[in-house]
Amino acid sequence: MTALMYTLGVVLFVVGVAASIGLHELGHMVPAKRFGVKVTQYFVGFGRTVWSTRRGETEYGVKAVPLGGYVKLVGMLPPGPNDDPTKVRTSNTGMFTQLISDARAAEYELVEPGDEDRLFYRLPWWKKVIVMAGGPTVNLVLAFLLFGSVFMLHGVPTPTTTISQVSDCVIAADAQSANLPPRKCTAKDPVAPAKAAGLRIGDRIVSFNGQKVASWDTLTTAIRANRDGTATIVVARDGKLVTSRTSTTVSPRPESVDHPDRLVKVGFLGVAPTSVLVKHGPGYVVSTMVDYTGKTVVALGAMPARLVDVSKAALGLEPRRSDSPMSVVGASRVAGEVASSNATPNGDKFFGLLALLGGINLFVGLFNFIPLLPLDGGHIAGALYEALRRAVARLLHRPDPGYFDVAKLLPVAYIMAGVILVMSVVLIYADIVAPVRLG
Repeated sequence: MTALMYTLGVVLFVVGVAASIGLHELGHMVPAKRFGVKVTQYFVGFGRTVWSTRRGETEYGVKAVPLGGYVKLVGMLPPGPNDDPTKVRTSNTGMFTQLISDARAAEYELVEPGDEDRLFYRLPWWKKVIVMAGGPTVNLVLAFLLFGSVFMLHGVPTPTTTISQVSDCVIAADAQSANLPPRKCTAKDPVAPAKAAGLRIGDRIVSFNGQKVASWDTLTTAIRANRDGTATIVVARDGKLVTSRTSTTVSPRPESVDHPDRLVKVGFLGVAPTSVLVKHGPGYVVSTMVDYTGKTVVALGAMPARLVDVSKAALGLEPRRSDSPMSVVGASRVAGEVASSNATPNGDKFFGLLALLGGINLFVGLFNFIPLLPLDGGHIAGALYEALRRAVARLLHRPDPGYFDVAKLLPVAYIMAGVILVMSVVLIYADIVAPVRLG
């Protein structure tokens, strides 16, 4: 049964990723067709064609490897300054010059008489932005809807003041272990203050040092600020109030959930809360998505450093961090583990998979807005630059500089494609030999 549920989780996740890819490409294709651009292909996946059909001038299909997709918009590159749109030069000197020439030639193989006004590069700059931003925008909308479904229909795990776990000992955190599963207690580890005070699972903490405890955050703040001072704790147990006394101990702890590597010496008691699901409204969804977006942007900026850590884990030099970036292979493994967990209710499994898909869509959407080719953001940047230089030319009464030649940035596109390929290989290899584990 566990193997079956694991497989089902992986299959459902892969289907969800493929659907997200298909919708991303629709985000490009629909406005492109609306604006009259010739679209010859719409495919989900890469590699060998599994199935395809032609509707009008466009071939729709699915390929063997569902790790991406593409829409063929004819005329993405303008002809060179001395080229006829249908007769591009085929010989040049210099590697990059030849690559650019070959790319132009490939662009115009599908141009037929009468297509001259249907080429993508001839669109006004704002239409180019709409077409290229359509794909990643769809991913961001999907992320919003998926997370919104989780927050509003299922709920968010929210800690209460009821104890779910009492630590047996005090294990100091360090920068390396902050994102790793906790180790077991040893004879050298001191007894946790909560255990020494006789606190039990199921106790509801009512007050701490005379201060009423209204929430888990209130309790956490009070414990951390108490450092190694005495602590008088009142708990509700079996319908009665029970008072316990102990002393918290100073121990290195992560500064916050968002900064697990930043350790601070604070008071430690040794209890964990019971969580309950709390459903939220649209306002919470919006504010949380803004927060998630900011964190994802920060994570994108830190990606090079994080890849170094992933590489070390893949080589066995250090353990794999629980918040490590993953490939689709690693995310599929996590989906399988979520679906096959015997301790997780089916509802939590389903909405857990939705949240995982939401995270994938949020990352893909923001990643594609990076203003470098071959990402969508590179084409958006080219269109905006085109608009800017034409506006400057009009302001200074200079001749119209014409369309921006994106082909000049193809060397950057090839370098970026190589970087993305290497990044993908590193992540996939690490997800196979040193995968991120749940719990």
